[in-house]
Amino acid sequence: MSIPDRVIAIIAEQAMLEPGDVTLESTLEDLGVDSLGLVESIFAIEEAFDISVPFNANEPSAGDFDISTVGAIAQGVQRLVAEQS
Repeated sequence: MSIPDRVIAIIAEQAMLEPGDVTLESTLEDLGVDSLGLVESIFAIEEAFDISVPFNANEPSAGDFDISTVGAIAQGVQRLVAEQS
């Protein structure tokens, strides 16, 4: 499974949706993911990919990790995975 597909699956699970209901263009707000769901999604992504996401739950929009769309999150994860190897 590709990184974007895994990110979609994780976010879909947190949003209690089917992966087919989540696109790379979806925003977390569109999917009904609240701040707690965002934090849980980030933790699940970190665990699934064995990475540390530079994310501050108190200031989600601050920092270099773009959470504007599912696709942006997937790109960030891809970058972190590549940096780790």
